[in-house]
Amino acid sequence: MAEPMSPDEWQAHVTRQAAVAMGRWLEARGRLDRPIATLTRKDLECMASNAISRFIGLASQRRTQGPDPAEREKLDDLLMG
Repeated sequence: MAEPMSPDEWQAHVTRQAAVAMGRWLEARGRLDRPIATLTRKDLECMASNAISRFIGLASQRRTQGPDPAEREKLDDLLMG
C-alpha cells in the first residue's frame, strides 16, 4: 500500500492525473499534436469533462481514506458543492 500523501503532494498528484486524462482524450482522437487554438469548443469541453471526472474519482477515493477532519471537510465542500 502506498504511503499517505500530504495535501500538497495529493494536489500535485491530482493535477498530473487530470493532465493525463486530458492527454488520453486528445491521443484517442488523434489530436495530441495539434495546437490548442485549433481545438473546437466541444473538444475543450470534453477534455475538461475528462479532467473533472478524474478529479472527482480521486477526491472521492481520498475522502474515504480518512484524511484529517479539516481536509475531509474541504473535500466534502468540493464534492458536494
